[in-house]
Amino acid sequence: MEKRSYGEAGRTIVPTCSISEDSGFVTVKVEMPGVAKDGLEVKVEGNELSISGERQSGWQDGRYLLRERRAGAYRKVFTLDDTIDHDKVEAAIEGGVLTLKLQVKEAAKPRRIEIA
Repeated sequence: MEKRSYGEAGRTIVPTCSISEDSGFVTVKVEMPGVAKDGLEVKVEGNELSISGERQSGWQDGRYLLRERRAGAYRKVFTLDDTIDHDKVEAAIEGGVLTLKLQVKEAAKPRRIEIA
């Protein structure tokens, strides 16, 4: 069996995610197992939210008999609409899941109209 190097060779992993909306926030959960906080970057540029991270190979001495989780670069990009406040994005990673909280602008939130 040959030893293959991923990550350096430009392999990109598109992580799976889930998106929900509740109480004036849009929550995005992105699965990025093996990515440490210092190997993660979240950016908002214009109307684009980009997420990138690097999972290191963790190659150990010896020979793998099975290796399904390889090193590689994660990348996912979202287009933000005008209802999201681009200055109020929070990010946290725990247990290999990146959680982003995007605040909906006050003007875009539904409001109740009192009936006289």
